[in-house]
Amino acid sequence: MKAYVFPGQGAQFVGMGKDLYEQSEIARTYFEKANEILGFRITDLMFDGTPEDLKQTKVTQPAVFLHSVISALVLGKDFKPDMVAGHSLGEFSALVAAKALSFEDGLKLVYKRALAMQKACEMEESTMAAVLGLSDEDVEEVCDSITTEVVVPANYNCPGQLVISGSVAGIDMACEALKEKGAKRALKLPVGGAFHSPLMQPAGEELQTAISNTLIVAPVCPVYQNVNAYPQTDPEAIKQNLIAQLTAPVRWTQTVMNMITDGADEFLEMGPGDVLKGLIKKINPEVTVG
Repeated sequence: MKAYVFPGQGAQFVGMGKDLYEQSEIARTYFEKANEILGFRITDLMFDGTPEDLKQTKVTQPAVFLHSVISALVLGKDFKPDMVAGHSLGEFSALVAAKALSFEDGLKLVYKRALAMQKACEMEESTMAAVLGLSDEDVEEVCDSITTEVVVPANYNCPGQLVISGSVAGIDMACEALKEKGAKRALKLPVGGAFHSPLMQPAGEELQTAISNTLIVAPVCPVYQNVNAYPQTDPEAIKQNLIAQLTAPVRWTQTVMNMITDGADEFLEMGPGDVLKGLIKKINPEVTVG
């Protein structure tokens, strides 16, 4: 069974999507429609901007979404997913690809999400850190032991790789404790805020109204959602999980394992980069990735 997966923030690179734009009339139409919806030429920043341009959350999120979704749309009838999933932002791409959400509504939601997250980041100094070489349980234990600051598991990426999120002081304390516990690395990431933590609550509240007012229909195949790693086809449940996603961890390891249990034996990554392919291979080296 074929599983299509869609990357999140961090997969961007200068020049992303340019080949699609130049080679496909379908892609050009969607990219130009996106420029119109956003009110600025995001294609200029994607194709010829600087890495700094692309690092801005308000640019990064729609850019990764567009590259991912348009890659799927260009396939046309050859895009036949048995199941889909996306990592964080990628969940919106997965929902559009699976026809639960229109291209226009998906892009508008992603842009609102990006602006709301940017605003939440500016309210309190916060960050994230990658932790390598410890079990999930060990990382959770350290996070739970810090009670004076916000620090929580944010991305369960693959066995031995977990990203934590929280206040700068909380992350500093956790990194020290994790190194003492035997982590190979506990390294702060160059991000502007504590994504997938309680510090994103203001963004969650802002996005809740937008998601509640957006039409989401039953997808053509199950969508495995970040919040609980389970397949979902009910539009109302999909909405609730999308709202919860901003402050809850991304359970990517569990998602991939559940997809494999449910029959996935080939994973295809749609969008910039190949980060998810690498993570999937670490979760289960037996499956085919492409």
